[in-house]
Amino acid sequence: MEEFTKEYVSMWKRWNDFSGKSNVREYWMPVLIGIIISVIFSILGRFGQSIAGLYNLAVLIPSIALFIRRMHDTGRSGWYWLWLLLPIVGWIIVLLALIQKG
Repeated sequence: MEEFTKEYVSMWKRWNDFSGKSNVREYWMPVLIGIIISVIFSILGRFGQSIAGLYNLAVLIPSIALFIRRMHDTGRSGWYWLWLLLPIVGWIIVLLALIQKG
């Protein structure tokens, strides 16, 4: 279990590091754990949705920092997130960048 959560803990420890690099595993493990947490909250119903909202707010800045570090690892600027403003095509461009090796 420790191997599974090591990257998630690292995301929280490096919540304000916007200049480093994060490899593929360091990015996708916290994303996977975040999805699992969101599914658990949605199963809990209305109470879980309130907690999910607080969780999403708490994880916002660490997630942005993690995304920017991932972009730096692939040789791109942190401003690469602007592609997300482009419907469908932009999301595909960003997804392809996220899965590339650094």
